[in-house]
Amino acid sequence: MSGDLRIERVVTAGVFELDGGSWDVDNNVWLVGDDDEVVIVDAAHDEKTITEAVGGRTVVAVVCTHGHNDHVTVAPQLGEQLDAPVVLHPGDRELWEMTHPGRRFRHTEDGERIAVAGTELEIIHTPGHSPGSVCLYLPEAKALFSGDTLFSGGPGATGRSFSDFPTIISSIRERLFALPEDTTVHTGHGDPTTIGTEAPHLAEWIARGH
Repeated sequence: MSGDLRIERVVTAGVFELDGGSWDVDNNVWLVGDDDEVVIVDAAHDEKTITEAVGGRTVVAVVCTHGHNDHVTVAPQLGEQLDAPVVLHPGDRELWEMTHPGRRFRHTEDGERIAVAGTELEIIHTPGHSPGSVCLYLPEAKALFSGDTLFSGGPGATGRSFSDFPTIISSIRERLFALPEDTTVHTGHGDPTTIGTEAPHLAEWIARGH
């Protein structure tokens, strides 16, 4: 990475709720930027912890990789407090409304570029875990922010409402595994991995199913 561009991880804890169930989860919140400005990737659980990590920097956008409650928990509050747009793919509007009924967000779409700290994050639409799931690609840093689309060891879960296993497999195969093998995958939960580490296992995941 050039200059002062850096990637920071903040881990927050809370509850994921869908289809009448609830699960305790730890979420990765990613801050991408420099000393002056930053993009927040996912607004999970704890507004205070995230704003403390931001410090006095200008927040360009709060980008939600998808609409599940644990990734958008405090998105409207962060947007208001930090005077930043909250960005989500419109495919996840129904999921968003479950957590933030009537609250507005700015639509993103495949191929949008979000400028921050002298570089650009590219939005890659990767449906499957949810209809509006996106990943953010930062070529300069050889970094991908995958939300819940790709993890160390396999794709995100597709056993609940609004998800589809063949669709997530297509997204990973066609969009993510087309990236350079040395791309670091910064996931929505758990530890990072790389495209090169995960790509050889695609056939195993397909055989395993969701």
